[in-house]
Amino acid sequence: MPEKLKDLFFTQESLTHFADSINVTYTEFDKKKFLKLIYDDLWDSLELKAKMWHTTKCLHKTLPNDYLEALVILVKAAPTIKGFEAMTLPDYVEKYGMDHWEESLNALGHFTKYASSEFAIRPFLDKKPDLTMHYMLNWAESEHENVRRFASEGCRPRLPWAMILTKFIVNPNPIIEVLEKLKDDESEFVRKSVANNLNDISKDHPEIVMEVCERWYGKSERTNWIVKHACRTLLKQGNTRAMRLFGFGDPEHLEIRNLKMDKTTLKIGESLNFSFELINHEDKECKVRLEYAVDFVKANGKTSGKVFQIIEKEYKSGIHLLKRKHSFANLSTRKHYPGTHSLTIIVNGVMQAEQTLKVI
Repeated sequence: MPEKLKDLFFTQESLTHFADSINVTYTEFDKKKFLKLIYDDLWDSLELKAKMWHTTKCLHKTLPNDYLEALVILVKAAPTIKGFEAMTLPDYVEKYGMDHWEESLNALGHFTKYASSEFAIRPFLDKKPDLTMHYMLNWAESEHENVRRFASEGCRPRLPWAMILTKFIVNPNPIIEVLEKLKDDESEFVRKSVANNLNDISKDHPEIVMEVCERWYGKSERTNWIVKHACRTLLKQGNTRAMRLFGFGDPEHLEIRNLKMDKTTLKIGESLNFSFELINHEDKECKVRLEYAVDFVKANGKTSGKVFQIIEKEYKSGIHLLKRKHSFANLSTRKHYPGTHSLTIIVNGVMQAEQTLKVI
């Protein structure tokens, strides 16, 4: 069984290295007191982020009381602090630096070279969005790819495990201005963040994202990849405008027949084999995006659908047989429950054929 993240970071060895790094730039640092504060009665029970927050508080108790003086120490120490422990530095700014905007924002731009400041920047964006986005625009032109990536990732309105940026959900235009600077970035690390940011925005403003994607598509291979990845939610939703952008054919000329399953009742842990025929009624090739959706029964007895991609391919006129297998084994990200599930085939965003099965 793989180790949990909380057991890989904030170990005795890594925290000792952390303390030594601080001590190099701040010789008065009380390493013994810091480590004693760390290992309190609750330490072993804390999860990863809670360990980070606790470390930040312990650091605050052992650094100078003056925030700006403490910040100078952390800025100097940052290049030598590695791993998730380095996230403590931007966290320190988030917790104690809101009264020193210029110094704190500059520090976040520095810390993100070593450990992303994407979580710590969000209270600043929420409190003073115009000022903070001015920094984000400048960071988008940085020579350092981690800083450019931070310019995008930090302002994602729905960044997972982070504070929701409600103001940017309502009006994403300031984000688009940053992403315009990064749409053809040489770094895949940066481009992936741009795509994920647009995908976030698409959940609230699909038309804005489609306007951006239609403007960007065809400019370069890099930008094309961003656009396709950014539209993944819209494609799963069957957004007609997204389908047409990527050249998928009119679903009215495509048909699904003879959806068959090898069993109608199965146990949790077993796999379902299913097959169906795709019919292209046009007299020419048609670009097709095939998916299937499973309505899973949840613990409360209700159902929740999830879409799985089968293939994207050009299909000639005529009948094409396809076969697939879906596992109902429990995963760390999905647990199965008994009840009636449904399987639906989706063609270019349109649900066409459905069967039900019983999971026991």
